Amino acid sequence: MMGQAARRNPSLWWRLSWQLSLVIIAVVASVIIGLCIWATTIMSPNTAMEGTVVSVVSGAVGRGSDGAMQLSETDDLATLKAQNGALWFVVATTSGAFASYGSIPPAYAALPQVIHLFDEADIRGAATTLEIATIENARTPAGEVRILFGGVADKGWGALALLAKAYPIYLSLIASALPAIFLAVPHIVGRALATVSEVADEASRIDPRRHGTRLPLAGIPNEVAPVLVAFNGALERLEDEARKRRRFLVDAAHELRTPIAIMQTRIDGMAEGRERTRLMDDVARLAETAEQLLDFERNDQALVLDEPMDLVDIARSAVADLAPLAIAGGYQVSFHSDVETLARKGNPPAVLRAVTNLVRNAIDHGGNAGLIAVSVSSDGRVEVSDEGPGIPAEHQELVFEPFYRVSPKETGAGLGLSLVKQVVSNHGGRVSLTSSAIGTKVAVHL
Repeated sequence: MMGQAARRNPSLWWRLSWQLSLVIIAVVASVIIGLCIWATTIMSPNTAMEGTVVSVVSGAVGRGSDGAMQLSETDDLATLKAQNGALWFVVATTSGAFASYGSIPPAYAALPQVIHLFDEADIRGAATTLEIATIENARTPAGEVRILFGGVADKGWGALALLAKAYPIYLSLIASALPAIFLAVPHIVGRALATVSEVADEASRIDPRRHGTRLPLAGIPNEVAPVLVAFNGALERLEDEARKRRRFLVDAAHELRTPIAIMQTRIDGMAEGRERTRLMDDVARLAETAEQLLDFERNDQALVLDEPMDLVDIARSAVADLAPLAIAGGYQVSFHSDVETLARKGNPPAVLRAVTNLVRNAIDHGGNAGLIAVSVSSDGRVEVSDEGPGIPAEHQELVFEPFYRVSPKETGAGLGLSLVKQVVSNHGGRVSLTSSAIGTKVAVHL
């Protein structure tokens, strides 16, 4: 179920990482485009047509039969002139020879004789001349030339032209920034969520039997802290209800002892007979149920689990205490241990009650015949087996649940094996059950 939940619920780390990365990339792209737009406000308005004019004009430059530069009327040049009525340009060789087209603004009339001295430039005329002229270099069949042009300031998108011209810079910036973004952002997000993961680990270790445990709030982001505060509040309320439940069960079990004792005394005074025997059996079951309820609560609260104990001695004591009852019920009883002693740490009274319950369960459900065998192995395994009719397969996983009985007609409260599982779980051990038509074996491994 946890695996299915993980597949359904997206990762917060992944969601934050890719969303933050996309935001940063969008910001970088917006900055680049914004810079291009801003640059066009301070650069020449001829930028949008710069590439086109230089390409077309330089393509029309060649050498005449005398070796001098000449300007041919190519199709591209004719189209450029037709589409730009205000176009003017001057083409000059590095030696000073030049050719011109169009109406050169008066402010730039003297430039053709000297433009071969320039490399690249944007030239602004006097205050009376708002037009900006541009000088660009180009290589042609006639050699390197300078092209001075204007009259195209209102053509094309300057920002796109600038972006296209400077794309190597922006691509290199993005190429270097993307790995940093996709590596740094997940790392930063992971560190920010590290405390949340630590708290989740802490929550998984909460033991319902150990009250007072709360999730730490130190280092937790403010956005997550309210969830932990609410969770700790829920723990407090659950512990309060658990304390009330335990108090009720313990008080009820104690209160039952008095009327049960009174009933036993009155029944003892009755004349011998079948009715007296039946009543004594009923009262005995009531007394056993009350004691099991007390045991159940004592085991639930048995948190001192570091006392030294000997599993062999505990198992032998349980057998010795119940052997008369087993023999009276028609059983043979055996005890075997692979070792003389087997030291463990735990709660000796609780473990003794667990083994006693296993033997009592074998006596109650073993069919009043055959052998009840108790054994202790060197690896901490205590087994109790009988030769009774067995437990149906569909009930074997349920017999460890509180108050569960295989048959409604069975006597007892259905707490014996549940108490065993509770004690073993408190000690960090495990319980196993195998049953067939020739008997049942229950083993606890501490």
